[in-house]
Amino acid sequence: MFRKILRSIFQLPLTFLQELGNISRMFLQVTYLSFRRPFKLDYIFKQMEFIGVRSMLVVVITGTFTGMVLALQSSYGFRKFGAEGLVGAIVALSMTRELGPVLTSLMVTGRAGSSMAAELGTMRVTEQIDALTVMALNPVKYLIVPRVVASFLMLPVLTIISDLLGIVGGYIIGVKLLGINEGAFINKIEKTLDLPDIYNGLVKAAVFGIILSVISCYKGYYTRGGAEGVGRATTEAVVLSSVTILISDYVLTSIMF
Repeated sequence: MFRKILRSIFQLPLTFLQELGNISRMFLQVTYLSFRRPFKLDYIFKQMEFIGVRSMLVVVITGTFTGMVLALQSSYGFRKFGAEGLVGAIVALSMTRELGPVLTSLMVTGRAGSSMAAELGTMRVTEQIDALTVMALNPVKYLIVPRVVASFLMLPVLTIISDLLGIVGGYIIGVKLLGINEGAFINKIEKTLDLPDIYNGLVKAAVFGIILSVISCYKGYYTRGGAEGVGRATTEAVVLSSVTILISDYVLTSIMF
């Protein structure tokens, strides 16, 4: 029993390194195939519609209410120091730098990333991926590249929507509900928010889009164990993508800001 526990402890880092290597290899393969003909634009547009358009509702709700909560909480603190006008700046900076790209990516991971893993996992256990290989079609080019490219393109778009609605939600709560001076609210945003804050947030979103799509597709592509394996792969895809996004957010923030 003790030997089994020790084996499990020492096996954990080896399994982690193996997974990291396999995911990195798939990322390099996807990057290479993304610039190889044929480009499969119809598949990419289909995935852009699935990942972007169909995630719009959850992103709108998340971004709007995040901005509202930020304004509500920060206004109580700033009111003690007579600095309610800073609420707009806090909402804008928080949304564009951190909360916009991170929360958007986490929502898309839960909605679209889980679907990628489940769909590819089902294709794997039903031998549809093997059938593509037999027909001399590259499964990575045909199934994974369109999903990764679509995620890379659509996450920044969704983040822009989340940022904008978050600021609007903060404006509604701060100005209309709490009575903060409208001029001070908007003026602080104009003076504090710079274009690099927005650009860097969009770069984060694009990186997060690659992370969630590559990990989700990897977990689905290498599913084993029938229906139970599909469920396990889907859960692992969402959890691993979410954790990796949060860790990457810290790394990117330390580099950019």
